[in-house]
Amino acid sequence: MSDPLTGKRVLVIGLAREGTALARYLATLGAQVTVSDLRPPHQLVSALRQVADLPVHLVLGANRSEDVLAAEVLFLSPGVPLTAPPVVTARAAGVPIRSEPLLFLERCPAPVVGVTGSSGKTTTTSLIGEMLRAAGHRVWVGGNIGAPLIGRLGEIASTDRVVMELSSFQLALFDRSPPIAVVTTLSPDHLDRHASLEEYYEAKRNLVRYQRAGDLAILNADHPDVRRFAEGLASEVWWFSLEQPVERGGFLAEGQLWLAAGERRPLLPASEVRLRGRHNLANALAAAVAAAAAGASDVAIRQVLRCFSGVPHRLEVVAEVNGVLYVNDSIATSPERARAALESFDRPIIWLAGGRSKQLPVDALVATAARRVRRAFLFGEEGPVLAAQLRAAGLAAVEECEGLAEAVTRAIASARPGEVVLLAPACTSFDQFPDYEARGEAFRQLVRRATEGCDAET
Repeated sequence: MSDPLTGKRVLVIGLAREGTALARYLATLGAQVTVSDLRPPHQLVSALRQVADLPVHLVLGANRSEDVLAAEVLFLSPGVPLTAPPVVTARAAGVPIRSEPLLFLERCPAPVVGVTGSSGKTTTTSLIGEMLRAAGHRVWVGGNIGAPLIGRLGEIASTDRVVMELSSFQLALFDRSPPIAVVTTLSPDHLDRHASLEEYYEAKRNLVRYQRAGDLAILNADHPDVRRFAEGLASEVWWFSLEQPVERGGFLAEGQLWLAAGERRPLLPASEVRLRGRHNLANALAAAVAAAAAGASDVAIRQVLRCFSGVPHRLEVVAEVNGVLYVNDSIATSPERARAALESFDRPIIWLAGGRSKQLPVDALVATAARRVRRAFLFGEEGPVLAAQLRAAGLAAVEECEGLAEAVTRAIASARPGEVVLLAPACTSFDQFPDYEARGEAFRQLVRRATEGCDAET
């Protein structure tokens, strides 16, 4: 029996990670694939190698309206905004618009756990995957992290488990929801891409919007905007909370994490969770509830929470040298995430921040920094702005730096035993680095080179 996409004229816009994986998958189905990217060939050398053996037609340096109008289906990469001309043309012409994660969700034979949120989604996704593996399941983790899963469909069995992190850009096109869905947090973010905060939240809501009876939504009871996602759902709703007990879900009480499904049962003391920071206790609860719903035992969940040390660039301990802890939280690209990082330490903080602004409110971050930071080293486009705001809030020890390298050098020179040097930028990396990972890796290397030969403690 032939596939519905066999022989179809398909246009893939965007030759990045998802686009190349999708082009390969569609070509193996026998679709007539055209791949279009605004970038010229010399900027796509690596991607072009990955599709060189495929019978696909490439249109580079432009997105042509004639390719859109000739297509029977358009697949959009998450890096392409919905306001882009080819998307507008497709909608006006009635050309269906899909995406790689949506196609995967439609075709995946295994149960899928979807995770989204303004922060915490990568840690929660990774925890769920590890918990299910510890319980003996064969697990596939992907979506907004790792390699696209579309090319692995043929390997996934109905008895496996799939965990997908999903961004607002990916969810914006969704017209279906996974059977288990987790929403960690909501706060202003990506307003440089979404037209409004409401549009951003509505994209996130798609993770649960289309759930059916028998499905499960796992929501953060401590966030009013997340709680509103429960309104009108056909699925069952479970909760997780750091503030109050819940009847179904997970919660923190008496210094202990609990699971509840009618009757409550203790999971483990909060002090035994290896991840640092109160916000990570919420991530641990969200993951525990989802993993339990997907078939993990309490024993497996407990084992992972005691051992899981985190995901790179998320409160990642790079080194501890001469009593100074060096922590890489390059993922903190918003004021909310940077504030959570500052709240995660009970020792004096040497703070490194800056980059390109997302045009988000910073009042709460500045107030927290004024309380918790001993000295700040600020860099990038937003560095002077943050410096002025911190000084106005009463933090006198503020220094402006040309870039991250200078900030790290000065921070190391000023740090004292018992302090933490924390990279939590509160901004995107795009003024100086291609992404937050490149920025985090640069921080790692700068710290390691500068402290090489010193008395390391970790």
